[in-house]
This record gives sequence, C-alpha cells and structure tokens, in this order.
Amino acid sequence: MIWKRKVREDAVEPIETTPEAAPMPENAEPATTVAFRADPAVSLIETPAAPASGELFRRPAAEPGPMLPRFMASASDDVETDLANENARRRLALRDALGASQPVVAREAFAGRRDAMAALINAVEEQRVHVVIYGERGIGKTSLAHVFAETAREARYLVIYGSCGTAANFSDMFRSVCARIPRIYHASVLPNSPEAEKGDTFEVMLPDGPFGARELADVMAGVVGTRVLIILDEYDRVVDVNFRREVAELIKNLSDRAARVQLVITGVALNLDELIGYAPSIRRNITGLPMRPMSGGEVKELLRQGERAAEIRFDNAAVAMITQMAGGSPYLVRLLGHQAGILAMNDNRAVVGDADARSAVERVIAEWQASLPRRVQANLARDEARTHWPLLVAAARAGSSADGWFTVDDVYAEMGGTQSPLAIERDLKLFVNTVDLLERREGPGDPHFRFGYPGVASLLMMSAAMARLAA
Repeated sequence: MIWKRKVREDAVEPIETTPEAAPMPENAEPATTVAFRADPAVSLIETPAAPASGELFRRPAAEPGPMLPRFMASASDDVETDLANENARRRLALRDALGASQPVVAREAFAGRRDAMAALINAVEEQRVHVVIYGERGIGKTSLAHVFAETAREARYLVIYGSCGTAANFSDMFRSVCARIPRIYHASVLPNSPEAEKGDTFEVMLPDGPFGARELADVMAGVVGTRVLIILDEYDRVVDVNFRREVAELIKNLSDRAARVQLVITGVALNLDELIGYAPSIRRNITGLPMRPMSGGEVKELLRQGERAAEIRFDNAAVAMITQMAGGSPYLVRLLGHQAGILAMNDNRAVVGDADARSAVERVIAEWQASLPRRVQANLARDEARTHWPLLVAAARAGSSADGWFTVDDVYAEMGGTQSPLAIERDLKLFVNTVDLLERREGPGDPHFRFGYPGVASLLMMSAAMARLAA
C-alpha cells in the first residue's frame, strides 16, 4: 500500500514518492492530497485546495450526533460518586431493592415475611422436622428459601441448595448433594485419618450406579459435628413418580434414625398432599408452611425497602394503588413499585404519587399483553371475549390459586350468583372450543378449567381493577 501526501512547496519540502505514484501535471494547482491505495486501479481522493494563506487545509468540525445509551454502572456494580451520577446510583439502588426479575437472596433486601421466616426456623431448630413450603406462583417461596439458607449458614448449618427440574433423577440429584458434604463430618472418619486429609466427600461412600432412599439414609445417618439442610426448590416441576416416592421414603428413614439431616422442599401447590402426595407414614415427620398473600402492612414494609435505598417516598395513594393491584403478590409489589419509582425519578421527583402508580400499572398491563402470543391476543380481542368479559374476570379470580384450576362453582361464587351454574359452564366451554383461551380437565367430580397461557389471568384482573378505578 502506498501512502502519498503532497503539500504546497512554499510550506514544507516536497516528499519523494515511489516510481509507482502518478506524477503531478506541471500546470496543476498545488493542493493537499491524502490517499490510501491498495490497488493501482483505485484512484486517489483529493481534498479541496488549500487556502491562499499557505496554511494546511483543515476540514470543518462535524456536528456532534446524539449520544448512544450507555450503562449506568460497570459490571462490578460500581458507580462514579460525583453528583452527575447520583441519580444513576439511586436508580440502581431502587432496582436492587425492588427488582422483580430475580428472587431475593440477601436478608437486607428481604421484607414482609417475618412470620414465615420465624415459623421455618422454629420447625427446623426446635421441632427438628422436615418442612414443605407451598403456595401459588410469585408468592415468595424461593426468596424465603434463599434468605433462610443465608440465615442458617450464619448459624453454622451446612446448607445445600438444589433446584429441581422436569428431568430430575433421584440418584443424580443426591449424588451431587453428597459431593458437597465433606467426609470429615461422618462418624466413621477421624479428624487426623487419611480419609479426612484427602478431602473426600460423602459421594465416595455411595454405591456405584443408581441408588435409593435406603442406601442414601445409611450414609446420611452418620453425619456428626454439624447439621445438614437440603433445600429442594421448585419441587412441583418433578414429573418422575419414583423421585417423589424416594424422597418420601428418605424423609421417613432420616426421621426414624434421628439423622442430623433435614429437607426443606418448596413448590407450587394448594396443600401439602398435592406437593408430596398422600403419605400417612411421614405426616408426623414433616410440617407444611403455606405462603399466603402479603398483608397491607407487609406491602408497606416491602416498599419501604425501595424508599430507603433510593431516597424516595411512596405517598399513601401510591401505596394503596400498588396494594390493590398486586393482590398480595410480592412479585407484583416489587414490579409495580420499581416501575412507579423510576417514573418519579425520571421527573426528578422524590415523591411517588398516585399518577406514577397508575402509569406503572398501565405499563405493566401493556407489556404483559404485548408478551402474549399473537393467537392469545387475537382471542382476547374477539367479540365473544368482550361480551363475556365479566365471566372471564371472575374465572381469573377463581383461578388465582396455586395451580390455576377452577370449577364452575368457583366462578359462580365470584360472580355473586348473577348467572346460573349451567349458563356459566356453557360459556366456559365456549372459551375451550370456539375461543381458545381455556383448557378443560375431566376427572372425578366436576370438570376443572384453567387459562391455557400463563399471565392471562393476572392481566384480566389488573385490567378489570383499572377499569373499576376509571369508572
């Protein structure tokens, strides 16, 4: 590649060029020329001629374009401390306090579940039983499990957390659990023995290949010097019947041997039996901890976390709006509180008012609706849905339980007896067949219905609540 720069002769000395460069014509006016040439066929690009004063030509400064969006903090969550970035710091603090996309994992960000935490600690520490935490989605089960785990580790419990999935396998799950328990905590291993010095874990004491609850209990019964807590989160996702049966058998074996190992199971369910099955033999060894909707006081306590973190204040009207729209769901309290707080901070206001809360609700409704599949959006916009809107809203309230299933009688109660059960069942079948919004499950007793896509029920309830406020 040849780079050639030619300037006026009265400014600087001429620069020699290689023989490949094309000579300038004798009658050409002196000019400043800058070219990049990788191929002889590529012509040189010349800039305008230099001014008569002899100074080198300078291009005029371009108009600065709009700045592209940038991150407010580095990946290490560091924010500059100058006043210009004070707003960014407060926004990030509000996100950490009220962000709804992830469960709470730190005690300082946990609020509104003191009674549940006290009951869980009491069951583990004083009653020495296994605990099953159950409730509907978004009610705070996983957050409670994480904060409880941190609290237990401070008390020197050995806590092992595992998240269950649809393909959960008993041997694989508990082999990974045993791989995190040092072998020095087994009664058969002395502190100065070769086994202890090698740093082995309980995994080496398990049989090769698949194993069951009895073989695992034989190993776990030898725990000394500590207490082991095994948290199985999202237990409702397990589809393997053998897995659930082996876990129930493990609970019985550990309890019968007074092992220093306890299980804490969390999952979506209406009751204890729905999550772990009907097992009378282990009923005295477990306790159920239902996660109920947050009270008004707990909602205020949760919003206070955002106030302290971001140095803002939710007025009474905003708190009332968020409390009404969230319906006791910690997830919705965080989501609406975060959105409302950001709206106020965008206007450089330190007080979050009713208008901010309303706008947050409208934004959440719009985002939820946009996230639904096109088919679901189209079905919600059909004339049948508009005509039977009160029925759909009543069905959404009736299906707000953990698994979302409801019956004709549930909808009848929500509608206050304004329609007969026969008419309600006929209309519900319309949304199973003609308008694909519901799914139906036959079984013993009355048929059960459920909205076929997650989020539709919450969208309907919030939209109805906003319509009532507008009226």
